[in-house]
Amino acid sequence: MGLINKTHKEYYQSNDLGNYQFTSLDDIVTQFQIAYVGEGKIIPKIKRADIAFHAQRALQELSFDTFKSIKSYQIDVSASLTMPLPHDYVNYAKLTWVDSSGIEHPLYPTSRTSNPFQIRQNDDNSYRFETEGSLVRDGTFDGTVNGAIGGSWTFPTLGDFASAWDGVYTYGTNNKYNVTRLSDKLYWDQGSLEFDHYWFTYAGNYSSHAYAVFQEINLKGVRSVTLKATGESADQQTNSVAGDIADYGILRVGLTSTNPNTGLKDDGSIGWARPPGSIGGGVDLSGTAIDASKTNPFHQAHPSPNTKAASLDLTYLEWNDGSSSEQESDEIDVTNYDRIWVCVQSYVPFQSGSATTFITGSVGGTTAITPTSATYITASTNMIDEIIVLTGDQPSTLQLTNVDGNSSIWNNYKSTTPSENNNDDYEDDTYWPANGERYGLDPQHAQANGSFFIDPRLGKIHFSSNISGKTVILDYISDSLGTDEEMQVHKLAEEAMYKWIAYAILSTSSLQIHQQLAPRFKKEKFAETRKAKLRLSNIKLEELTQILRGKSKQIKH
Repeated sequence: MGLINKTHKEYYQSNDLGNYQFTSLDDIVTQFQIAYVGEGKIIPKIKRADIAFHAQRALQELSFDTFKSIKSYQIDVSASLTMPLPHDYVNYAKLTWVDSSGIEHPLYPTSRTSNPFQIRQNDDNSYRFETEGSLVRDGTFDGTVNGAIGGSWTFPTLGDFASAWDGVYTYGTNNKYNVTRLSDKLYWDQGSLEFDHYWFTYAGNYSSHAYAVFQEINLKGVRSVTLKATGESADQQTNSVAGDIADYGILRVGLTSTNPNTGLKDDGSIGWARPPGSIGGGVDLSGTAIDASKTNPFHQAHPSPNTKAASLDLTYLEWNDGSSSEQESDEIDVTNYDRIWVCVQSYVPFQSGSATTFITGSVGGTTAITPTSATYITASTNMIDEIIVLTGDQPSTLQLTNVDGNSSIWNNYKSTTPSENNNDDYEDDTYWPANGERYGLDPQHAQANGSFFIDPRLGKIHFSSNISGKTVILDYISDSLGTDEEMQVHKLAEEAMYKWIAYAILSTSSLQIHQQLAPRFKKEKFAETRKAKLRLSNIKLEELTQILRGKSKQIKH
């Protein structure tokens, strides 16, 4: 029976091009059972789970130095000068940055710096175990931080999202009509964080967009915390003729154990997960988490999670009656968490009375829109004055000096202009007069591409400052066990897999006959691995001959 069960048309129109050169790990296990396991064979009896274990170990070991298991990621380096290690990272093969012509320039590792755990110390340099002040950074919302409003907080993307409008204008040669939309605003003002909400309608429902502002808090060694905040919710807006315009604003400050950036999981009652039938990019997303960047409370596929009080699963404070007050939640148990997030939720339940509907005309039409101005254009404002998180006890482990995990050594390294930034062409007054005199130069530092080091503590790659804004490619080694699709073996190394599995099973067996066979299969495993490495090296005689032709040329110095 042939191995190909697709027509030419099915193959060339599929996304499975070139896959015939591989055999899945599941097929390897099945074929090993057929050839090696059974009465009268080398291994009389063994569980399939045992074969699968040894097959995965063989695949893992062969991936490191025999198989082509190098993956590649491309990113644009941000101002933080860091790159997270990939989820299936084992070791790196090389790091390069790419110029505008698409040429790769290798980056070189530096062993002269690092990002150690910087211990918090007292004035006498003894280790400090107590925590002073609030764990929340920029919790008083005073002024600007690092030259920009926001500081340590993560803010949502705001735009012209509201349905509210305040005037009519025409555009184009056909004098089409449109309205001037009112945009929500989020800003710091004299020590407070303020949310200006306008009415929004979707699928016949009225409300505002729901926003979340949050930041991560490091809690290593902390057993309990206290949350304090001062806030004020928006007052009602009413009209005797139109009816209710807006109910009291809803403002919450709480603590959550899940990163709002990646989405909080549904527990069966909160409603964080996408509802059944949610499709995105042709893929069924039902049940997947919704992140805090989604602000539409009524969207069918991803309703905003920022209206759900229960999402602040550790504790929360709420303002919902138009009043201003300081609230507190004591002794919140955080023993099981190394990090949590403090999160602010804000939205306003607008009513249908807030909308000024068109009597004539429509947006984009040529008929004049009336009325020419909206009636209710006042924003409802929720406001936070201060957020404080205090530890309820003294931490029992050493504390970091900087809550972001960065040491002063790394901060100094990334803020220094390295020698690599000097990209002279070696023909100016800097280098040319020193022709022949640059003896003693260490070759590992004689490059202008940039450098990096890997921080295993935080799982990040750190770059020198001249890499900021550049496109970087990371080629790294995986163990081929990340996903089911990766667990496949090239047919040029298939026999090596069988010998690896057979030797592993025989060498771990207590049967005397298996122990006698183990040395033989150890040699066969070594021989087949060497053969697979030669096969996969992909050396072509014609290409090698072309390279060797250049070796006969005389190079004069």
